[in-house]
Amino acid sequence: MVEELLNVQSVRVCYGESEAIASISMSVNKGEIVAVMGLNGMGKTTLMKALIGLLMPRSGTVTLSGREITRAEPFERVALGLAYVPQGRMVFPTLTVEENVQTGLPPGTREVPAQIYRFFPVLLEMKKRRAGNLSGGQQQQLAIARALASGPRVLLLDEPTEGIQPSIIKELAVQLKQIRDEVGLTIVVSEQVLSFALSVADRIIVLNRGAIVHQSPREGVDEESVGKLLSI
Repeated sequence: MVEELLNVQSVRVCYGESEAIASISMSVNKGEIVAVMGLNGMGKTTLMKALIGLLMPRSGTVTLSGREITRAEPFERVALGLAYVPQGRMVFPTLTVEENVQTGLPPGTREVPAQIYRFFPVLLEMKKRRAGNLSGGQQQQLAIARALASGPRVLLLDEPTEGIQPSIIKELAVQLKQIRDEVGLTIVVSEQVLSFALSVADRIIVLNRGAIVHQSPREGVDEESVGKLLSI
């Protein structure tokens, strides 16, 4: 039975008087990976920030497992099961890998679950190394591991392939699907790289000027049409 986990209804987000998201409605089911695509400036990051609570919608609602969280603070959303990996990763460069992951653990917890290192074995090898000395791909894995440390139900990833070499992008797609399959995690990823989205997502949503202009299951994606939307 399909279980709707995240619901966005008529969400409108503005920066001052400038409208960044017109009126977006979408839903994400438990265990689903949804890729939100679009060029820079089309509203992907704004949507992610609205979902995690860094931006408050001018109107509309955000619901998690039937509970409205539209006005909830980010820390409240994390406690309810949302986790967020921002664009640019934003790891703590002077802390070790292990210390970075520990910052994502629930209060009073210090031990990193072994499962996280199983998903990202390179982090186990480097857990005493400073995060600032890792490659871009390794830092992205670390940022995801830190988000997973909170035990989320929904993981929000903003532009995870930015600045990462192609071989690591392929590895990341495999890891995300493994995590989804093993723990039933729901993932919403904003992305510009169509090949990555097609390799990881169950469904593709395309934004243009803050509105949804295309969506379809991965199997039904018209790559030529979506490619044009991403190259205008």
